Amino acid sequence: MAALTVLSRQALLWPGVGAMIAPCSAIRCFGAGLRSLALRGRIVKIGVPPGAKGFSESSRGSAAGPEAELRVRYLEEESAGIVVFGINRPQSKNAISRNLVEMMTEAIEEMKRDKNVRTVILRSEVPGIFCAGADLKERAKMQPSEVGPFVSKARSLINELGNLPMPTIAVLDGAALGGGLEMALACDIRVAATSAKMGLVETKLAIIPGAGGTQRLPRIIGVSLAKELIFSGRVLDGAEAKAIGLVSHAVEQNEAGDAAYHRGLSLAKEFIPQVDLKTGLAIEEACYAQVIPTKDRIEGLNAFKEKRLPRYTGE
Repeated sequence: MAALTVLSRQALLWPGVGAMIAPCSAIRCFGAGLRSLALRGRIVKIGVPPGAKGFSESSRGSAAGPEAELRVRYLEEESAGIVVFGINRPQSKNAISRNLVEMMTEAIEEMKRDKNVRTVILRSEVPGIFCAGADLKERAKMQPSEVGPFVSKARSLINELGNLPMPTIAVLDGAALGGGLEMALACDIRVAATSAKMGLVETKLAIIPGAGGTQRLPRIIGVSLAKELIFSGRVLDGAEAKAIGLVSHAVEQNEAGDAAYHRGLSLAKEFIPQVDLKTGLAIEEACYAQVIPTKDRIEGLNAFKEKRLPRYTGE
C-alpha cells in the first residue's frame, strides 16, 4: 500500500468521519464464480439461489464447490466491507500456478473497482498450509523462455496486492514458504498461528526470492536479519516470527485450525468505519491547509535551505 494512502488512513479514524457500509451479500468466486468466467476454455456458472444469503462470518460452506482454486467471499452484516480471498489448491499445497496468478490478478482488479470494500483478508482454505510457494511441478515443465515471463507475472500480482488502496491482512494458519511468504509480505498486516511455518527458502533450490522478498523482508525486519534468513533459507514458527517483527500477531492454534483467520477478522472489523479514498484525500487536503500559515512551516523550509537543524516553536 502506498505511503500516502497510509497517512490519509490515519486521519480517517476521527470520530464522526467514518461511515458504515451497507451489507453486501454477494459471493464472487474466481475459477468457479458468481459470474460466467472463461478460464482456460472452461465456462463455469455458479450463482446464489433467490432469497439465499451470501457468505457471512459464520459460513462454512462454499457456493463455488470444492474445485474452485480461489474463493472470493464478500462478508455481510457486522462484517460488511470485508472481503476474504481463500486460496484452495489442496492437491498442490496452494502452490502458485499460472491459473492461480490469473485468477488472483482478476480478483484484485475487482477490488480496485469496488468502493464498498474496506479490508481484504488473504487466507488459505486448506488446513495446515498457507502457500508452499511456486508450483515446482508446473515450473519443471516450463521451457526456460517461459520461466522469466511467469515470474514477472507473479511479481506483478504481488505488487498489485501490495498496492491495493484498502488495508490487506494475511492470515497464516499454516506454512508460508517462498512465494507464499512473499505474498504475505506484500500485505499491510500479517497474523500467524504460533504453529505456522514461514521462510524464504529459495536458496535451497539454487535460486533467490523473485517476487519482492529481497526488498520487502529487510524493510520489515531489518537488513542484517533479512540477509541471515534469506542466505540460510531458515524456517521460523509463528512465535519466532512475532519476536522479530515479521508478523504483528501470533496466536495459539485452535482445534479448527483457523485461529489466525479469526484474529485477522477481528482486526478487519476495526477498520470498517473508514471512509472512501476520495473523502480521505479531501480530509488530508484540509489538514494540510492548516499548516501552511504556521511559523514552523517557514522555519522548516529555511532550515532546509540553510542546511541547519530547524528550531520549531509550535507556532
